[in-house]
Amino acid sequence: MTAKSVATLVNLLGFVTGAALYAMLLAMVLRQPQQAKNKTLLVLPNNKLLLITALLGFFWNVGAVAIYGIPDLGMEKTFPFLVVASFTTLGFLPSVVVHLVLRSEQTLKSFWIAIIAYLVSSVAGLIHFYVAAIGGAVPSHIALHILTIGFAFLIVALLFSTRGQLGWQRAFWVVSLAVFAVSALHLSHHDAESYPWWIEMSGHHASLPLVVAILYQDYRFAFADIFLKRTISLVLLVIIVFGAYISVAPLLTIRNSNNEPEPLAIGLLLGLWVTTTLFYPKLRQGVIWFVDRVILKRVNYDDLRAEITRSIARLETPEEILLEVCQKLTPALTARKIDWFIEDNSLSGHHTLTMLFPTTETPSYYLAIGELKGGRRLLSDDLEMLEAVVLMVARRIDVVRVTHDRCKISLREQEISKLATEAELTTLRAQLNPHFLFNALTTLGYLIQTSPDKAFETLMRLTGLLRGVLRRSAGEFATIGEEIELIKAYLDIEKTRFEERLQIKIVCPKDLEGIRIPSLLLQPLVENAIKHAITPAKDGGEVFVKIEKVLSNLEATEQIKIIVQDRGMGVSEFDLARGRKKGVGLANIERRLKCHYSDQAIMKINSEVGLGTTVEIILPFAADILTTELRANRG
Repeated sequence: MTAKSVATLVNLLGFVTGAALYAMLLAMVLRQPQQAKNKTLLVLPNNKLLLITALLGFFWNVGAVAIYGIPDLGMEKTFPFLVVASFTTLGFLPSVVVHLVLRSEQTLKSFWIAIIAYLVSSVAGLIHFYVAAIGGAVPSHIALHILTIGFAFLIVALLFSTRGQLGWQRAFWVVSLAVFAVSALHLSHHDAESYPWWIEMSGHHASLPLVVAILYQDYRFAFADIFLKRTISLVLLVIIVFGAYISVAPLLTIRNSNNEPEPLAIGLLLGLWVTTTLFYPKLRQGVIWFVDRVILKRVNYDDLRAEITRSIARLETPEEILLEVCQKLTPALTARKIDWFIEDNSLSGHHTLTMLFPTTETPSYYLAIGELKGGRRLLSDDLEMLEAVVLMVARRIDVVRVTHDRCKISLREQEISKLATEAELTTLRAQLNPHFLFNALTTLGYLIQTSPDKAFETLMRLTGLLRGVLRRSAGEFATIGEEIELIKAYLDIEKTRFEERLQIKIVCPKDLEGIRIPSLLLQPLVENAIKHAITPAKDGGEVFVKIEKVLSNLEATEQIKIIVQDRGMGVSEFDLARGRKKGVGLANIERRLKCHYSDQAIMKINSEVGLGTTVEIILPFAADILTTELRANRG
């Protein structure tokens, strides 16, 4: 194969590749939604600039096939007007690229650089048409020199004007324009001579770096997915096949005695073909990994799923979970926006994809993926990742809903139980008032008959006592000191009745008088002692009340022990059980302790005939704290 045939083949391949790339750019621009006009000095919006660039580049590469490819293949020369139109198009291509480079700049300097670029291209185009009109050789060398010199100076101006852009972006654009300047210089000295293929490549195909720069800048995902992966794979395949062919080519020239190729060489060649065919899928996978991870820096989806799993495990509402997922997926898919919506709502805007979270219960949620940046498309691995994520999120939402439902049921049951307890306590407190009043009036009636003077004095004490009882029963808790004052007032009344037959002893440390206990807890116990122990005995008896702090044997925690003891007649176990079943006072106390303290409070009654009865109540030492919390919850 001669140098000229290689150059011809490279030319055709380069122009066809350029036409394909600009056609890809044209498709990307036409598919992209229209944008509002930029309010800048460079008034054309980006999509219009890209559309002009795509059309110019495509027309140049198609025209170049006719200008250089067809004559090199031995066909007739093309019309001069086609040459002029193609080279004029090529001259305007870098001007539009300069405009694209400066589109993010908002200065007057950028505006004048773009204007100068268009003027250089316009002057070159007019010279081409003038030379063609007077019958001169086209393309015009003068016009190509103007392009070379003009854009060489513009490259320097761009370097100063784009100082704020990233370094690699500036380098990309500058190198592309520099290649174009070199290309124009080469074309101005191209007089149908046969140059080496690499010179032809750099001289005739300056539009290729420009379109690659544009595609990578604005549509890098589409460029990589559609073109770059296939191109790299095919180039590597050609290199491997070419290398394998060179390695076995000497063997193919060996002939046997019958002047036939050696079967070993033919078998080796066939083996290399089969090996290459089997190796190509692995090669393709390696290229895809390289483009995705190194060039595009795509996220590792296994790591992304693990990160989403960890982040949503800490959230407790569907709204928080969905918002977190959208925030994680947006940069991973390079989307402009990813949002969620409920089935009965509609989300406005253009959506690349909408997916349902398959929850077991309504309402259903949807994931709306907006426009993707860089011309990205959702590939099979993207869709696989999204399907896994929406399923995982749906399961998490189901778990959250079940947990919330259980919590609601538990709270409802607690509320019902609390209301039932409060109602029961209200009833129990209401039982104490008439029960106490009946016993007090009985005592007063006895005194009226036996001692009218003492009856009046006792009536005054009873009035004060009833006020205290009503005040205590209005609240659920009272201090031990308040309870002791109440039973002292009650015992003063009873002392009037029994005189020397009733002996009283109360022992309580001062530091315990501030502890809060259920109200009217001591008075019914003292009343029972007088009723069942002192009243029946001819000589009366003694009532002993003791309150102390003790240490629990099982849990080594502090407790309050209340002891009400009488040295009266006592009862048998049978009579005690029957009395507890029929009586109001003790049953009332037991039930109230159960409501307030559950199993933390203990009440024990021991009685022996002839020795007396002892009632012992053990309460948690933190009773006052429990009371405060209870009141706060009910307030």
